[in-house]
Amino acid sequence: MSPTLDAIDSVLLPTDGSDGALAGAKRGVDLAAMADATVHVLSVIETSTIDGVSSALESASAADEQRAALEADAEAAVESVATMVRDRNPGLEVTTTTERGTPFRVIDRYVDARDIDAIAMGTRGRTGLTRVVLGSVTENVLRTVGVPVLVVPPAASESRLTESTVENVLVPTDGSDGAAVAVDWGSTLAAAFDAMVHAIYSIDTSRFPPQLNPGEMLAELERPGEEALQEVRDRTQERGVSLAGTIATGPPARVILDYAADNEIDLITMGTHGRSGLERHFLGSVTETVVRNAERPVVCVPMSGE
Repeated sequence: MSPTLDAIDSVLLPTDGSDGALAGAKRGVDLAAMADATVHVLSVIETSTIDGVSSALESASAADEQRAALEADAEAAVESVATMVRDRNPGLEVTTTTERGTPFRVIDRYVDARDIDAIAMGTRGRTGLTRVVLGSVTENVLRTVGVPVLVVPPAASESRLTESTVENVLVPTDGSDGAAVAVDWGSTLAAAFDAMVHAIYSIDTSRFPPQLNPGEMLAELERPGEEALQEVRDRTQERGVSLAGTIATGPPARVILDYAADNEIDLITMGTHGRSGLERHFLGSVTETVVRNAERPVVCVPMSGE
C-alpha cells in the first residue's frame, strides 16, 4: 500500500534541550502540522550518566542533587519543545514524557509502545554530565526503529517545511526494495508540498576493475539505472507529481550531496537499506554518509516503514 500523510497520526520529537534537538523538533512540527498528527516530546535521562554522577561523588546527598538536576533538565527540555509546538501550531495535541535508559533503546521502545508513525530529530546534541545525549543517538535510532525518521543536520535551513518553501524533493534510488519504499514516501511528501521529485541513480565506476572497457561498462550499468528511474516515474505518476530523472557517475553519497547542492533541493528522502555487491551500491551505508554531511533535512525510511 502506498503511504499517505493520513497514515501519520503521531510524530515523536526526542530532545535533550540542545539547539540541534530544537532544530529537529521544529521540522517535526512542520510535518505534524501537514498531517494533523499528535506530537510526542520525549527526553531520555541516560542511565550511564546517572551512574557516573553517583560514582564521582562521595556524598549520597550530593549524588541525589545531581540526579535531581538531570531530571530537572530533562523536564525543562520537553517543556521547552512543547511550548514551541503550542506557539507555532496551537491546534496540535502535545504529549510530554521523560524516561531513564539508553536513549536510542528508549526511543525504539517508545515508538512501539505508543504506535508512533514518524520521528524528527537533529544530528547534534549536548554531552557531558549536565545533559542527556542526543546527537550520537541519531545513527543508532536510524538502525533500529521501524518508522521514517526526519533528520535535520546543523547546516539545514531554518525555513519551515511548507508548500511555499519545499519545491524540490530528491529521491536517490538503486532499484532495491528499500529504495522503492523511500520513493513512495518521497513522492507522497512531494505531492503534499506540491513539489517536484528529483530521482537520481548513481554509477560508481571506481568499484570496478580498470581493465574493463569504460564505454561498455557504462552502457551495461545504465540499463538497470534506466529501469530504476522508470519505476520511480511510474510511482510518481500515480500521485500526479512531476519528475526529473538523472543517471550520474561517481561515489553515490557524493553524487547525492552534489546534486542536492546544485539543484536547490529542499528535502532528501532515502531508504536505510538497499542492495550491495558489484551490481548495486549499498544504499544503507550511503544514507548514513548523506545524513552526516547533508545541508538539508533527510527523511530516512526503513524497509519496514509502512
